Amino acid sequence: KPDSIFAIASMTKAITAAAAMQLVEQNKVKLHEPVSKYLPQLAKLDVMTGIDSAGKPQLWPAVNPVTLHHLLTHTSGFAYDTWDETMLKYNNLHGGPAAPTVAPLTPLIFEPGTRWQYGTSMDWAGRLVETVSGLTLEQYFQRNILQPLGMKDTTFIFPADKFDRLVSSSRRQFDGSLKEDARTAPVAPKEYNGGGGLFSTAPDYVLFMQMILRHGKGANGAQILQPKTVAMMTTNQIGDISAGKLKTFRPTISSDVDLHPGVKDGFTYGFLINKTAYQGGRSAGSLAWAGVENTFYWIDPKRSLCAAVMMQFFPFVDSQAVGLLSDFEKAVYAG
Repeated sequence: KPDSIFAIASMTKAITAAAAMQLVEQNKVKLHEPVSKYLPQLAKLDVMTGIDSAGKPQLWPAVNPVTLHHLLTHTSGFAYDTWDETMLKYNNLHGGPAAPTVAPLTPLIFEPGTRWQYGTSMDWAGRLVETVSGLTLEQYFQRNILQPLGMKDTTFIFPADKFDRLVSSSRRQFDGSLKEDARTAPVAPKEYNGGGGLFSTAPDYVLFMQMILRHGKGANGAQILQPKTVAMMTTNQIGDISAGKLKTFRPTISSDVDLHPGVKDGFTYGFLINKTAYQGGRSAGSLAWAGVENTFYWIDPKRSLCAAVMMQFFPFVDSQAVGLLSDFEKAVYAG
Protein backbone atom coordinates (compact mmCIF):
# COMPACT_ATOMS: atom_id res chain seq x y z
CA LYS A 1 0.00 0.00 0.00
CA PRO A 2 1.27 3.53 -0.64
CA ASP A 3 0.96 4.44 3.04
CA SER A 4 3.07 1.47 4.19
CA ILE A 5 5.84 2.57 6.56
CA PHE A 6 9.43 1.40 6.09
CA ALA A 7 12.65 1.70 8.06
CA ILE A 8 14.48 3.80 5.45
CA ALA A 9 17.93 3.48 7.08
CA SER A 10 20.50 5.42 5.02
CA MET A 11 17.85 7.32 3.08
CA THR A 12 18.02 9.39 6.29
CA LYS A 13 21.41 10.71 5.12
CA ALA A 14 20.06 13.05 2.43
CA ILE A 15 17.79 14.71 5.00
CA THR A 16 20.77 15.13 7.35
CA ALA A 17 22.69 16.71 4.46
CA ALA A 18 19.82 19.13 3.85
CA ALA A 19 19.79 20.05 7.56
CA ALA A 20 23.55 20.68 7.58
CA MET A 21 23.29 22.79 4.42
CA GLN A 22 20.59 24.92 6.07
CA LEU A 23 23.14 25.76 8.77
CA VAL A 24 25.69 26.60 6.07
CA GLU A 25 23.14 28.97 4.49
CA GLN A 26 22.69 30.67 7.87
CA ASN A 27 26.48 31.03 8.20
CA LYS A 28 26.39 29.03 11.43
CA VAL A 29 28.91 26.54 10.02
CA LYS A 30 31.26 26.54 7.04
CA LEU A 31 31.86 23.69 4.62
CA HIS A 32 35.66 23.84 4.72
CA GLU A 33 36.42 24.63 8.37
CA PRO A 34 37.44 21.86 10.82
CA VAL A 35 34.33 20.34 12.38
CA SER A 36 36.36 19.97 15.60
CA LYS A 37 35.43 23.63 16.18
CA TYR A 38 32.01 22.25 17.19
CA LEU A 39 32.88 18.60 17.89
CA PRO A 40 36.17 18.70 19.83
CA GLN A 41 36.34 14.89 19.95
CA LEU A 42 37.24 15.04 16.24
CA ALA A 43 40.25 17.32 16.81
CA LYS A 44 42.98 14.68 16.93
CA LEU A 45 42.18 11.68 14.77
CA ASP A 46 44.41 8.80 13.72
CA VAL A 47 44.60 7.10 10.34
CA MET A 48 44.68 3.29 10.55
CA THR A 49 46.60 1.45 7.82
CA GLY A 50 46.01 -2.05 9.14
CA ILE A 51 46.09 -4.46 12.09
CA ASP A 52 49.46 -6.09 12.81
CA SER A 53 50.05 -9.77 13.63
CA ALA A 54 49.72 -9.04 17.35
CA GLY A 55 46.25 -7.54 16.76
CA LYS A 56 47.42 -3.95 17.31
CA PRO A 57 46.08 -1.21 15.02
CA GLN A 58 48.78 0.54 12.98
CA LEU A 59 48.07 4.25 13.41
CA TRP A 60 49.48 7.65 12.55
CA PRO A 61 48.05 11.13 13.24
CA ALA A 62 45.87 12.51 10.46
CA VAL A 63 47.36 15.57 8.75
CA ASN A 64 44.16 17.06 7.31
CA PRO A 65 41.33 18.12 9.64
CA VAL A 66 37.91 16.61 8.92
CA THR A 67 35.50 19.21 7.51
CA LEU A 68 31.76 19.26 6.82
CA HIS A 69 32.68 18.98 3.13
CA HIS A 70 34.37 15.64 3.92
CA LEU A 71 31.43 14.42 6.02
CA LEU A 72 28.77 15.24 3.41
CA THR A 73 30.76 13.62 0.59
CA HIS A 74 32.00 10.51 2.49
CA THR A 75 35.62 11.52 1.96
CA SER A 76 36.37 11.91 5.69
CA GLY A 77 38.03 8.53 6.22
CA PHE A 78 35.31 7.22 8.55
CA ALA A 79 34.17 3.75 7.41
CA TYR A 80 31.45 1.19 8.12
CA ASP A 81 32.90 -2.22 8.89
CA THR A 82 30.40 -3.91 6.56
CA TRP A 83 32.44 -2.64 3.59
CA ASP A 84 35.93 -2.25 5.06
CA GLU A 85 37.99 -5.21 6.24
CA THR A 86 40.39 -3.22 8.43
CA MET A 87 37.51 -1.53 10.24
CA LEU A 88 35.82 -4.90 10.72
CA LYS A 89 38.99 -6.28 12.34
CA TYR A 90 39.28 -3.15 14.50
CA ASN A 91 35.67 -3.39 15.69
CA ASN A 92 36.02 -7.10 16.41
CA LEU A 93 39.05 -6.28 18.60
CA HIS A 94 37.08 -3.57 20.39
CA GLY A 95 33.89 -5.47 21.13
CA GLY A 96 32.08 -5.07 17.82
CA PRO A 97 30.48 -2.05 16.15
CA ALA A 98 28.66 0.55 18.23
CA ALA A 99 24.88 0.56 18.53
CA PRO A 100 23.13 1.91 15.42
CA THR A 101 22.19 5.17 17.17
CA VAL A 102 25.75 5.95 18.28
CA ALA A 103 28.39 7.53 16.04
CA PRO A 104 31.48 5.54 17.09
CA LEU A 105 34.74 7.46 17.36
CA THR A 106 36.98 5.12 15.38
CA PRO A 107 40.27 5.73 13.56
CA LEU A 108 40.06 6.94 9.97
CA ILE A 109 41.05 4.50 7.24
CA PHE A 110 42.62 7.17 5.02
CA GLU A 111 43.71 10.79 5.06
CA PRO A 112 40.62 13.07 4.83
CA GLY A 113 39.88 14.21 1.29
CA THR A 114 41.92 11.56 -0.53
CA ARG A 115 39.32 8.81 -1.16
CA TRP A 116 35.62 7.95 -0.99
CA GLN A 117 34.39 5.33 1.44
CA TYR A 118 30.94 4.76 2.87
CA GLY A 119 30.82 5.13 6.64
CA THR A 120 29.75 7.06 9.70
CA SER A 121 30.39 10.51 8.20
CA MET A 122 26.70 11.44 8.22
CA ASP A 123 26.40 10.35 11.85
CA TRP A 124 28.93 13.06 12.66
CA ALA A 125 27.16 15.54 10.40
CA GLY A 126 24.04 14.82 12.47
CA ARG A 127 25.96 15.44 15.70
CA LEU A 128 27.11 18.75 14.20
CA VAL A 129 23.51 19.77 13.44
CA GLU A 130 22.47 18.94 17.01
CA THR A 131 25.42 20.79 18.57
CA VAL A 132 25.02 23.96 16.49
CA SER A 133 21.21 24.11 16.61
CA GLY A 134 20.75 23.05 20.23
CA LEU A 135 18.01 20.65 19.10
CA THR A 136 17.85 16.89 18.75
CA LEU A 137 17.81 15.66 15.16
CA GLU A 138 14.16 14.66 15.57
CA GLN A 139 13.27 18.19 16.70
CA TYR A 140 15.41 19.83 14.02
CA PHE A 141 14.11 17.66 11.18
CA GLN A 142 10.47 18.10 12.21
CA ARG A 143 10.67 21.88 12.59
CA ASN A 144 12.84 22.70 9.59
CA ILE A 145 12.25 19.99 6.97
CA LEU A 146 9.62 17.32 7.64
CA GLN A 147 6.64 19.36 8.90
CA PRO A 148 7.17 22.23 6.42
CA LEU A 149 7.16 19.68 3.58
CA GLY A 150 4.11 17.82 4.93
CA MET A 151 6.05 14.59 5.57
CA LYS A 152 3.60 13.46 8.24
CA ASP A 153 4.75 9.82 8.41
CA THR A 154 8.51 10.48 8.70
CA THR A 155 10.09 10.30 12.16
CA PHE A 156 12.77 8.66 14.30
CA ILE A 157 10.10 7.88 16.93
CA PHE A 158 7.72 5.24 15.58
CA PRO A 159 4.11 5.95 16.66
CA ALA A 160 2.41 2.97 18.28
CA ASP A 161 -0.88 3.77 16.55
CA LYS A 162 0.72 3.22 13.11
CA PHE A 163 2.12 -0.23 13.88
CA ASP A 164 -0.31 -1.98 11.50
CA ARG A 165 1.22 0.03 8.62
CA LEU A 166 4.82 -0.99 9.41
CA VAL A 167 6.35 -3.38 6.86
CA SER A 168 8.02 -6.43 8.42
CA SER A 169 11.71 -7.05 7.84
CA SER A 170 12.99 -10.33 6.39
CA ARG A 171 16.36 -11.98 5.76
CA ARG A 172 17.54 -14.10 2.84
CA GLN A 173 18.32 -17.64 3.96
CA PHE A 174 21.00 -19.99 2.58
CA ASP A 175 18.32 -21.89 0.64
CA GLY A 176 17.23 -18.67 -1.08
CA SER A 177 14.02 -18.24 0.88
CA LEU A 178 13.13 -15.14 2.92
CA LYS A 179 12.49 -15.53 6.65
CA GLU A 180 10.51 -12.79 8.37
CA ASP A 181 11.94 -11.30 11.58
CA ALA A 182 9.78 -11.29 14.70
CA ARG A 183 7.28 -8.46 14.34
CA THR A 184 7.68 -6.07 17.26
CA ALA A 185 7.04 -2.36 17.72
CA PRO A 186 10.22 -0.27 17.28
CA VAL A 187 11.58 1.22 20.51
CA ALA A 188 12.20 4.98 20.54
CA PRO A 189 15.96 5.62 20.24
CA LYS A 190 17.90 7.20 23.10
CA GLU A 191 19.94 9.16 20.55
CA TYR A 192 19.32 10.14 16.94
CA ASN A 193 21.58 9.20 14.07
CA GLY A 194 22.21 11.35 11.01
CA GLY A 195 23.23 8.22 9.11
CA GLY A 196 20.02 6.26 9.58
CA GLY A 197 17.04 5.53 11.77
CA LEU A 198 14.10 7.33 10.16
CA PHE A 199 10.80 5.66 9.36
CA SER A 200 8.96 6.93 6.28
CA THR A 201 6.69 6.15 3.35
CA ALA A 202 7.35 6.36 -0.38
CA PRO A 203 4.91 9.31 -0.81
CA ASP A 204 6.58 11.19 2.06
CA TYR A 205 10.05 10.72 0.58
CA VAL A 206 8.77 11.87 -2.81
CA LEU A 207 7.87 15.20 -1.15
CA PHE A 208 11.53 15.57 -0.08
CA MET A 209 12.82 14.66 -3.54
CA GLN A 210 10.40 17.05 -5.22
CA MET A 211 11.81 19.82 -3.02
CA ILE A 212 15.23 19.14 -4.57
CA LEU A 213 13.68 19.20 -8.07
CA ARG A 214 12.00 22.53 -7.23
CA HIS A 215 15.38 24.06 -6.27
CA GLY A 216 14.60 23.99 -2.55
CA LYS A 217 10.88 24.75 -2.53
CA GLY A 218 8.24 22.32 -1.27
CA ALA A 219 4.99 21.51 -3.08
CA ASN A 220 3.20 23.83 -0.64
CA GLY A 221 5.62 26.70 -1.30
CA ALA A 222 7.79 26.21 1.80
CA GLN A 223 11.39 27.30 1.05
CA ILE A 224 13.55 24.59 2.65
CA LEU A 225 16.83 25.38 0.87
CA GLN A 226 18.05 28.21 -1.32
CA PRO A 227 18.50 27.47 -5.05
CA LYS A 228 22.27 28.04 -4.82
CA THR A 229 22.44 25.41 -2.04
CA VAL A 230 20.52 22.86 -4.12
CA ALA A 231 22.93 23.61 -6.97
CA MET A 232 25.80 22.46 -4.71
CA MET A 233 23.82 19.39 -3.64
CA THR A 234 23.24 18.44 -7.30
CA THR A 235 26.85 18.92 -8.46
CA ASN A 236 29.72 16.46 -8.07
CA GLN A 237 31.93 17.62 -5.19
CA ILE A 238 34.72 15.00 -5.20
CA GLY A 239 36.48 15.64 -8.50
CA ASP A 240 37.71 12.46 -10.22
CA ILE A 241 37.36 10.25 -7.12
CA SER A 242 35.10 7.22 -7.72
CA ALA A 243 32.10 6.73 -5.42
CA GLY A 244 29.42 4.13 -4.81
CA LYS A 245 31.29 0.85 -5.27
CA LEU A 246 31.75 -1.34 -2.18
CA LYS A 247 33.07 -4.83 -1.44
CA THR A 248 31.19 -6.53 1.37
CA PHE A 249 32.78 -8.12 4.44
CA ARG A 250 29.39 -8.85 6.07
CA PRO A 251 27.51 -10.76 3.35
CA THR A 252 24.41 -11.32 5.50
CA ILE A 253 24.06 -7.52 5.71
CA SER A 254 25.08 -6.55 2.17
CA SER A 255 26.21 -8.04 -1.10
CA ASP A 256 28.93 -6.26 -3.10
CA VAL A 257 27.64 -2.86 -4.19
CA ASP A 258 28.06 -1.75 -7.82
CA LEU A 259 24.82 -0.34 -9.18
CA HIS A 260 26.50 1.28 -12.19
CA PRO A 261 29.05 -1.28 -13.48
CA GLY A 262 31.92 -0.01 -15.59
CA VAL A 263 31.19 3.65 -14.81
CA LYS A 264 32.83 6.06 -12.36
CA ASP A 265 30.15 7.92 -10.37
CA GLY A 266 30.71 10.98 -8.18
CA PHE A 267 29.22 12.32 -4.97
CA THR A 268 27.53 15.63 -4.12
CA TYR A 269 26.70 17.09 -0.72
CA GLY A 270 24.40 14.19 0.14
CA PHE A 271 23.87 12.13 -3.02
CA LEU A 272 25.56 9.71 -5.39
CA ILE A 273 25.61 11.35 -8.84
CA ASN A 274 25.96 9.42 -12.10
CA LYS A 275 28.06 11.20 -14.72
CA THR A 276 26.65 9.06 -17.55
CA ALA A 277 23.07 7.95 -18.11
CA TYR A 278 21.71 4.53 -17.15
CA GLN A 279 20.69 2.54 -20.22
CA GLY A 280 16.90 2.80 -20.46
CA GLY A 281 16.78 4.80 -17.24
CA ARG A 282 17.92 7.88 -15.37
CA SER A 283 19.70 10.76 -17.12
CA ALA A 284 23.29 11.80 -16.54
CA GLY A 285 23.48 14.05 -13.49
CA SER A 286 20.82 12.15 -11.55
CA LEU A 287 21.04 11.82 -7.76
CA ALA A 288 20.50 8.65 -5.75
CA TRP A 289 21.12 6.64 -2.64
CA ALA A 290 19.44 3.84 -0.73
CA GLY A 291 18.72 2.14 2.58
CA VAL A 292 20.35 -1.11 3.71
CA GLU A 293 17.03 -3.02 3.70
CA ASN A 294 16.67 -2.37 -0.04
CA THR A 295 14.87 0.95 -0.15
CA PHE A 296 15.99 2.93 -3.20
CA TYR A 297 15.39 6.33 -4.76
CA TRP A 298 16.67 8.56 -7.52
CA ILE A 299 16.14 12.17 -8.56
CA ASP A 300 16.51 13.08 -12.25
CA PRO A 301 16.76 16.89 -12.55
CA LYS A 302 17.13 16.76 -16.34
CA ARG A 303 13.73 15.05 -16.69
CA SER A 304 12.17 16.71 -13.60
CA LEU A 305 11.43 13.22 -12.32
CA CYS A 306 11.97 11.35 -9.08
CA ALA A 307 11.04 7.87 -7.90
CA ALA A 308 11.32 5.56 -4.91
CA VAL A 309 10.88 1.81 -4.56
CA MET A 310 10.89 0.28 -1.10
CA MET A 311 11.49 -3.26 0.05
CA GLN A 312 12.37 -4.50 3.55
CA PHE A 313 14.83 -7.35 3.66
CA PHE A 314 18.52 -8.20 3.94
CA PRO A 315 21.06 -8.39 2.38
CA PHE A 316 21.40 -4.99 0.74
CA VAL A 317 21.56 -5.09 -3.09
CA ASP A 318 20.30 -8.67 -3.10
CA SER A 319 20.14 -9.76 -6.74
CA GLN A 320 16.34 -9.91 -6.74
CA ALA A 321 16.09 -6.45 -5.15
CA VAL A 322 18.43 -4.97 -7.76
CA GLY A 323 16.51 -6.74 -10.50
CA LEU A 324 13.23 -5.24 -9.28
CA LEU A 325 14.83 -1.79 -9.03
CA SER A 326 16.08 -2.06 -12.61
CA ASP A 327 12.71 -3.25 -13.94
CA PHE A 328 10.93 -0.48 -12.02
CA GLU A 329 13.27 2.20 -13.35
CA LYS A 330 12.92 1.05 -16.96
CA ALA A 331 9.12 0.95 -16.57
CA VAL A 332 9.12 4.52 -15.18
CA TYR A 333 11.04 5.81 -18.20
CA ALA A 334 9.14 3.69 -20.70
CA GLY A 335 5.96 5.33 -19.40
